[in-house]
Amino acid sequence: MADMGEFRDAVTAWAAGAPGDPARELAARLSVRAVVLLEGPSDVAAVSALAARRGRNPAAEGICVLSMGGAMNVGRFAGLLGPPGLGLRLTGLCDEAERRYYARGWERADVARQEFFVCAADLEDELIRALGVTRVAELIGAEGDERALQTFLRQPAQQGRTSRQQLRRFLGTKKGRKIHYGRILVEALDPDQVPAPLDALLSSL
Repeated sequence: MADMGEFRDAVTAWAAGAPGDPARELAARLSVRAVVLLEGPSDVAAVSALAARRGRNPAAEGICVLSMGGAMNVGRFAGLLGPPGLGLRLTGLCDEAERRYYARGWERADVARQEFFVCAADLEDELIRALGVTRVAELIGAEGDERALQTFLRQPAQQGRTSRQQLRRFLGTKKGRKIHYGRILVEALDPDQVPAPLDALLSSL
């Protein structure tokens, strides 16, 4: 039985130059109605974790949460999945620095409503700010990364940065760490701590 993972794979292959028929067939079979375009897998982890906390199953609702492998790919994916392609509803979450890519991609794909949500710096920064540096450091320790964090903080390049900036940089220093903590930090949020862009994205779906 086909699942949303197969649809994501088919869309990614289509964006890379493969035929689009498999994606079209899966979209119809799975009753896909919307796609959330995200820069990378850490964003997917955070969005999926928040959805699960709220008792939601995006795939069962016909929503595909998709990592594009970089914000600069948004125009390609929007064209394939929006009005020129499958005609699905598009939304997304991006960093402030990526806003122009999303706006341009939505415009080129002739998406009538430019509905995407913007983090002030990036999603990790939003989560660190929401939880506070002390709580994030506690979570890092609980995950067994305290020694790695202390070693990182002693590096000359980290001197002069704020604690929030240091934590944000730390989360991106090892492959897979941002993905892991994308879930961990979201799961640690109190309901009233959810960053506004992430909350607005989930509420819009």
